[in-house]
Amino acid sequence: MNDIEWEHFMADNDMEWVVKPVSWDEGAFIGNGSIGAMVYGEENAKKRHVLRFVTGRTDVTANRTDKPGFPPRVPIGELDLEMEGMIYHPTSMRVDLWNAELRANLTTTRGEVKLRSIVHSEEPVMAIEIETSEGERGTQFAWYAYPEVDHVLKNADGFNLNQYIPATDVEKTIRDGVNLSIQQYSDEDGCVTSWKEVQVSPNRRICFMSVIKGHDEAAIGKAVDAVLQASSIDFDVWVGVHRQWWHNYYRQSFISVPDGRLQSFYWIQMYKLASATRADQPLIDNQGPWLTSTPWPGVWFNMNVQMSYSPVYTANRLDIGMSLVRALDENRENLITNVPESCRHDSSGLGRSCSYDLRAKVDDEVGNLNWICHNVWRQYRYSMDDEMLKTILFPLLRRSVNYYLHILEEGDDGCLHLPPTISPEYGSFMKTKVRDAHYDLALLRWGCLTLLEICQRLTMEDPLTGKWKEVLERLTPLPVDETGFMIGQDTPLAYGHRHFSHLLAIFPLHLIGCDKEEDRKLIATSLRHWIGKEGDLRGFSLTGAASIASILGSGDEALRYLQSLMLIIKPNTMYKEAGPVIETPLAGAEAMHDMLLQSWGGKIRVFPAVPGEWQEASFENLRTEGAFLISAVRRDGETQMIRVKSLAGEPCIIKTGWSGVIRWTVSGTRVAEYTVYVKAGEDEIVLDLSKGDEAILSRGAEMPDWRIFPVESPRKVSRYFGGHKPWRLYGF
Repeated sequence: MNDIEWEHFMADNDMEWVVKPVSWDEGAFIGNGSIGAMVYGEENAKKRHVLRFVTGRTDVTANRTDKPGFPPRVPIGELDLEMEGMIYHPTSMRVDLWNAELRANLTTTRGEVKLRSIVHSEEPVMAIEIETSEGERGTQFAWYAYPEVDHVLKNADGFNLNQYIPATDVEKTIRDGVNLSIQQYSDEDGCVTSWKEVQVSPNRRICFMSVIKGHDEAAIGKAVDAVLQASSIDFDVWVGVHRQWWHNYYRQSFISVPDGRLQSFYWIQMYKLASATRADQPLIDNQGPWLTSTPWPGVWFNMNVQMSYSPVYTANRLDIGMSLVRALDENRENLITNVPESCRHDSSGLGRSCSYDLRAKVDDEVGNLNWICHNVWRQYRYSMDDEMLKTILFPLLRRSVNYYLHILEEGDDGCLHLPPTISPEYGSFMKTKVRDAHYDLALLRWGCLTLLEICQRLTMEDPLTGKWKEVLERLTPLPVDETGFMIGQDTPLAYGHRHFSHLLAIFPLHLIGCDKEEDRKLIATSLRHWIGKEGDLRGFSLTGAASIASILGSGDEALRYLQSLMLIIKPNTMYKEAGPVIETPLAGAEAMHDMLLQSWGGKIRVFPAVPGEWQEASFENLRTEGAFLISAVRRDGETQMIRVKSLAGEPCIIKTGWSGVIRWTVSGTRVAEYTVYVKAGEDEIVLDLSKGDEAILSRGAEMPDWRIFPVESPRKVSRYFGGHKPWRLYGF
């Protein structure tokens, strides 16, 4: 049971603006996994009366005509709310996370406009409702296809110097009372934007808008139908359906920590995930639906996709993860053609970057598909879906490992070695290649171990079983020196390295753990040497470091990394380097999971790396390997209660951090009570749970109060994110 008043709890985590946002970095974002908008204004005098809904649809791409390359995403345009007066003070905006709804009170020099907007959770339609004062009766909606956008607005977030912008034909027409803007980039590529205004009362209007990929009659028909259907339904009922989807989504799990800023950050990432993709939508690329000026208008597989999906598993939001699984399954043939022709009979691969069709030739960066398979392995281990394991993951991982088998070389030392390959992001501009790169050795070792485990799980024989075992026996060890893990053979980490590609054996693959003192020392040495180099650290460096520190149980250190991350993410929790990238904040949410709950190596670890200042924390229905739902309460610096529900009847070993008398009761297929005495330092308990069973664990003879509820923060920070409001950290 829980005592969560969801609407009240989520309200404190909302994004809020006390002045008009004026850039992508601090805009309000809304989305439904395919269509989205980043909402902000402009300070140029000629456009101060405009609130922009910069619109994106993730699958709208254009084939390049200027040079070879994958079809990049392209900007679509924007729906502008053009007011009579300039937007002035007091103006406020807020993204209501619980209802996935943007609301605003826009004060202008002529009057006031009240606004609310959603991108419907189950239909490809965005709606903007406005209510105007007398002085703003002339407020109007105006759609501008990207070629028509005023240069003042088009370049507000930087010039598109690195971005392909296709030549575009724009046709405007009206069909069945619906306005249409048809953009054609080529015979194949384009998109249709449709919109219609409904006058509800003299001062209240609703604009319904849709974007559909393509420019043929079928696309036009879909765009028109989407708007007509949405505008014909009672608006409050339509919004109610949207809200119910989000309410069900949030309730899948719950966490609360005594740090108002980090707690808000976490819940905004949960909102961002479901705004960026859904099970039946394109996978998460570098930006989600919120495309702006970028050198990376596509999908990157040497870290970005993997980290974007990293929080879905523990957060018990596996439906979101299915968009990645589906993309891999639907593009099997392209993954095969990514490897050289001589290997295609038994291998597959994935290069660095591509479009949603996953066409990316494998060059010197070999391990990307294996790493993606690790995400799918997590999807399996957290669901125990044997059908997916058999039909999707096993054949994919088998082919991915086979490509490594083609390039393995036997050395004079009798060991198997890998030729020079790229360790992602190390010496990128120099295209540095190293023999026996940690990145590839770790992924190959993990791949062989996992294939053998799958065969055992599915009780199946495979003719390559012997080869996988041989690789594990003869593969050269991961290169190590006095500074910890090296980049590769004869290649120490000599300068700043933003990526943790040389630490994959630690995280996320967990090939080594902390049970042995020498392993703990190696992990700690590697982490501190890497972070100590400092030079090229980025936001995702800090999230990786936080997760590795959590493996060591160093909660205070993990917290420092996340607090450092808060200094470089954008006010709306987006992240930008040379261009915007979505994975870093999402990986920050996974780092928070790692502080509260870990499951790897066949063991579940409850509150494994809680910082000293988090004397209280609670979570409900976080998910682990073996398909367990875990809930726990921490009070006065001690774990008070742990609840474990088995969804698949798998073996359960749980590390509680407790010693002394431990009691637990089981309900479900049977009712039973158990009491054990656990010696200090031996905090593992084996729970015998059938599918559907639930166990509640506590210390001592008395059952404590085990209700789940939000914890109080010593320094409560409400609605810190959205517009830049640093004073809220200090209680102004």
